Amino acid sequence: MRCDTVHYMTKPVSLRMNEATVDLLARRARRVGIPPRTLAQRYVEEGLRMDEHPLVRFVDGPAGRRAKLVGTGADVWEVIATVRDNDGDVREAADYLQMSLGLVQAAVTYYGAYPQEIDEWIELNERARDEARAAWLAGQAALGR
Repeated sequence: MRCDTVHYMTKPVSLRMNEATVDLLARRARRVGIPPRTLAQRYVEEGLRMDEHPLVRFVDGPAGRRAKLVGTGADVWEVIATVRDNDGDVREAADYLQMSLGLVQAAVTYYGAYPQEIDEWIELNERARDEARAAWLAGQAALGR
């Protein structure tokens, strides 16, 4: 499961961009290995999301593109998982994460708008954790411990 894209019905939209922007988009698209139209679509969607949620930005990582809180190393899914681990108490989660309450609230607000995306990230990471634990236990068993 890749969590870097949420698929919706699409509708064609025509727009004009200056030549320098088109060239820049083409170079970036080649660098990241996706068609320019797909990259432009991603930038429009993410730009609109960042306008709605100014404390959230998007970053690439080994598992895909994900929402992250500005000025922190924390992904939105990590903050939401921590809030859940603290029975929904955002203040306790903020204290645990050593993060401002406002940033945790920003993550909760983003989650309210895009719960499926964040739930997929949480599920993906819980599955990876469980697989890593099983592999470690199998290794310990093989060592006779």
